[in-house]
Amino acid sequence: MSNLKIFCVTDKELDFLAESKYSIGWVGKKIPPKHYITCNKDKNIFSKEKHYSELTFHYWYWKNKLDLNDKNWLGFCQKRRYWIKKNSIGKSINKTNINQHILTNAPEEWNEYDAIICEPIYVNKVKKIKMLKRGFRSLLQQPEIFFNENKQTLLFHFDMHHGFGNLKKAIQLVNSEDRDEFFNYVNYSTSYNPHIMFIAKPSIANKWFEAVFSWLFKCEELFGFENLKGYDTQRLYAYLAERYLSFWFNKYTKTKTWPWTLIDYNRI
Repeated sequence: MSNLKIFCVTDKELDFLAESKYSIGWVGKKIPPKHYITCNKDKNIFSKEKHYSELTFHYWYWKNKLDLNDKNWLGFCQKRRYWIKKNSIGKSINKTNINQHILTNAPEEWNEYDAIICEPIYVNKVKKIKMLKRGFRSLLQQPEIFFNENKQTLLFHFDMHHGFGNLKKAIQLVNSEDRDEFFNYVNYSTSYNPHIMFIAKPSIANKWFEAVFSWLFKCEELFGFENLKGYDTQRLYAYLAERYLSFWFNKYTKTKTWPWTLIDYNRI
């Protein structure tokens, strides 16, 4: 029996995962395949899906299915991004061979850790034309950002892509134990662990869900939903959670980063 349970959250049918051991969580508006797990029943936030994305399923699972007595690892991935085995690093992975490479069991080396999160991505190699187009408000305040990659931080990146000032405003609503440290993290770091993907024991997952959703529900009072539109802000609450996950797991758990792969489900 596997010591790892992975839920892949999607709003598209993933036929290439049909033979996998993954459970599929459905957040789409269309009728899902019969074996997919829906999250529009019991205690849920399904009506907020276009703003919360995969967090819609996470919340439902937390409130209705999370078993704190379970000693196995629990993990989440999403429709385009998947955990892979270490020996699959560097190999050509696509939807025809993905089942040979996706992670299905927890390696023994995890025994020394509390949680697994994605290997980091860096945001400080920004093209200058993009900085001028999308980051001019930040550049007016700090011109040195244009020339110094160390100044192209998570805060600058968020301001460029998800609404200038939104992350800073949201951090003011984080619990007092995290507020200053989280702001310093986004203001100085140039990388983060992406995609709202993690693997942990249920007790850790429970603490994470409590922290992130209590914060995001406060953010709803500030940002609402009506003005959240387009790529930049429609999924604002998911973007906020993504940055907070990177900070929270590194602060509160003994964390190990793990490889993942991107699969375009529309192409071979």
